[in-house]
Amino acid sequence: MGVVVLVAAWPAWASAVTLDFRQSVDLALRQNPDLLAVRYQIAQAKAGVAQAEGARLPKITATAGATRTNDPLSVFGIKLAQRQATFNDFGAGQFNPALPGALNIAPDNLNYPGAVNNFNTRLEAQIPLYTGGKLQGYMQQARAMLLAAQSGDQAAQQQITAQTLQAYDGVYTARAFQGVAAKALEAAQGQVRTVENLYKQGVVIKSDLLSAEVHLEDVKLQKQQAADMEAKAMDALHVVLGAPLAEPIELGPEVKVSMPAGTPGVWVGQALERNPQIRALRQQIDAASGKVEVARADLYPQVGALARFDTNDPTLGFNAHSYTVGAQLTWTLFDGGVARQGVDQAVAARMQMQAKLQAAENELGMQIQDSYRKAMDAERQLTTRELAVKQTEEADRIVTKRYANGVGTLLEMQGAQAQLDKARADLLLARNQINMERAALLLALGQLTLDSVEVATAAPPGVASGDSAHVSPSPKAPFAQP
Repeated sequence: MGVVVLVAAWPAWASAVTLDFRQSVDLALRQNPDLLAVRYQIAQAKAGVAQAEGARLPKITATAGATRTNDPLSVFGIKLAQRQATFNDFGAGQFNPALPGALNIAPDNLNYPGAVNNFNTRLEAQIPLYTGGKLQGYMQQARAMLLAAQSGDQAAQQQITAQTLQAYDGVYTARAFQGVAAKALEAAQGQVRTVENLYKQGVVIKSDLLSAEVHLEDVKLQKQQAADMEAKAMDALHVVLGAPLAEPIELGPEVKVSMPAGTPGVWVGQALERNPQIRALRQQIDAASGKVEVARADLYPQVGALARFDTNDPTLGFNAHSYTVGAQLTWTLFDGGVARQGVDQAVAARMQMQAKLQAAENELGMQIQDSYRKAMDAERQLTTRELAVKQTEEADRIVTKRYANGVGTLLEMQGAQAQLDKARADLLLARNQINMERAALLLALGQLTLDSVEVATAAPPGVASGDSAHVSPSPKAPFAQP
């Protein structure tokens, strides 16, 4: 119900809703459909625990029924239950010991009775006394599945946080690429003007002018691609928020991801304890152990007790009370190996889960090491990319001046500009890569929370105002060609 209310509230807001990163995550955690599905799993698991607990309690049933029959056996039984049977029901009125063969006479009252009515009410309680460990196994399985579902919810929340981060900063990344595209467009327009002047002076041939104009159109296309990149990132943000795509959203300040404290060696041990997906796997193994106990219980006897209270009356009433109490032991002595194979199957399923856990732990350790190396490599590349931008800006200035003086070629000038565009794009990607790998590392550690994401208070050095960005939404960026 809350989801419907939230979604329905969007059109009632202002023309453009402003959301900072924290608000975006809060909204996504409330109404993202993937996360809602996980929480329904928790509800199922809680119901399973309650069901397992209830199975250990007495089962009490109340029954009321009405019967009319002339079946001889049923009529006699009903009369006994109603405590109204008489000697005449045995045909006593037809018995005459003086007649020969009197004992062979079939009494009509017993064989052809008239129809009788019976109103029966019953209150019955059944309770298991010993189940060979089946109920305990059900309880272990249900509680472990609940814990696994709760760990899965924590993992899903961190995944949603990561997706929100990727989409949120993806918009800023796309805008930064648009800034690069705007500079490239300005440079391409300047090149066209320069070539036009030189062509009018007879310094260059017309093919140079045509080449410059073609290059300008190509840069315009790249600028449009950068705009499309922003639209795609904004659509991704709407999806992760569970918001209508048509609703306009304005973003709050940019954010950056903090590097966790510690070293890779320490992180691996922490992740094995804290990573919610690893915890969920361990809890699923506990649930599989409970399933083994349930299967093994079929090898042992089952003992239960019963207590029952009945009333039977020819009219709608509660006369002729009776009670029944008892206990029953059931033990399957031979079933062709079905129960034993069920145990083996459950044990094999548990071993499969254990192998899956081992593989996940190994993968997690490798992921942490890989994310750490990539984050450090991106940080090292950042300085190189910033220096490359300065160098290519200077090279572009020199080559452009040489061409304007009739010394260089148009190919050299366009090549220098392409290198500058690529250097600027690489700088953005390097910054983005730092945050993405830090986020991946925190996700593996099970520590990707709002506290690990900070507001970026200033534009990164080396990027013009309005061109800054941190995390890429991963589509191929314009100007990133080799």
